[in-house]
Amino acid sequence: MKYLICFGTRPEVIKMAPIILEMERRRLQPVLCTTGQHREMLDQMLKVFNLKPHYDLALMKAGQSLNSLSAEIFKGIDSIFGQEEPDVVLVQGDTTTANIIAQAAFHRKIAVGHIEAGLRTYQRYSPFPEEINRQLISRIATWHFTPTEKATGNLLSEGIKKEAIVLTGNTVIDSLKMIESELDAETIANNLGLKLTDFEKMILVTGHRRENFGKGIVELCTSLLELSKNKELLIVFPVHLNPGTKMIVEERLKEQSNIRLLPPVNYPEMVWLISNCDLIISDSGGIQEEAPTFNKPVLVTRDYTEREEAVEAGFSILTGSNSQNILSHAFRILKDPPNFQDLKNPFGDGNAAKKIVNFLEKQKISKNLS
Repeated sequence: MKYLICFGTRPEVIKMAPIILEMERRRLQPVLCTTGQHREMLDQMLKVFNLKPHYDLALMKAGQSLNSLSAEIFKGIDSIFGQEEPDVVLVQGDTTTANIIAQAAFHRKIAVGHIEAGLRTYQRYSPFPEEINRQLISRIATWHFTPTEKATGNLLSEGIKKEAIVLTGNTVIDSLKMIESELDAETIANNLGLKLTDFEKMILVTGHRRENFGKGIVELCTSLLELSKNKELLIVFPVHLNPGTKMIVEERLKEQSNIRLLPPVNYPEMVWLISNCDLIISDSGGIQEEAPTFNKPVLVTRDYTEREEAVEAGFSILTGSNSQNILSHAFRILKDPPNFQDLKNPFGDGNAAKKIVNFLEKQKISKNLS
């Protein structure tokens, strides 16, 4: 069986890496292809996991629209399908890379395995374009590897056959455990220029969702300025490279002595920040999955989340991007931190990659799917 594993963004590498490494350990020799949808942050992650793609489409261009990126992915991946003739293509999550490559594989009648299948908000523009991306992939995929029972239930309710769904947990927990065991805390703190002992508490902030561009980022900055009035509080904000986000954040926050604006951090640094903070404010999906491992509360600056399990367990709170909502919950949590000691991470135990590869090794398919 020949496997082609495709990815284009930082989160995809983080979540595909355990599968790639498990396949390599079993000498299955997967072929790796990146679209380069997120160039700098993607390369950073490849280095962390020591992964070297066999193909790099290098498609990302400044100011590129989703439609032009999609067209370039269709064109680039088709020639690779022709050269490699894979039996199975693996895609992860809900990116433009994952959606377009799944469609291109369908056109060639190649089996598609969808990692992290079944996440839903059922709000077509929240998140955009991810919600529709993942719904489209679900109509195409041969096998659906779900992270939670809720995700499995979503697919079953949509008419996906039970035998095509495999509940595995989320591979991000596999990556998290790999990285956590190798953290060099002193080196990371020095590299980031952070001295946590100078502050009573730390807030970690991230923001990158398209639906929060513009007004949403402005509201986030307003809340951070208010929180920064407490000089015993350190606010650490690794700023996304999107020019619109970066410009707004730097313009409003760079003068505050206890707000540290960092360039995008690598994965070990992000894991260290999550493990050492007292509160996270973020619109990231991955952080909602990672934070429960370290018993950290997350204020999710979105109106909807596809990770409802974290909300139901109490780890995450939906605030939207409204600054007053963010502030009211932040002040409360900083004053009276929640106790998560007896709760488990609802997104898995760190063995998802093994379960996925175990399943794939048992499959037998023809080159031309019927």
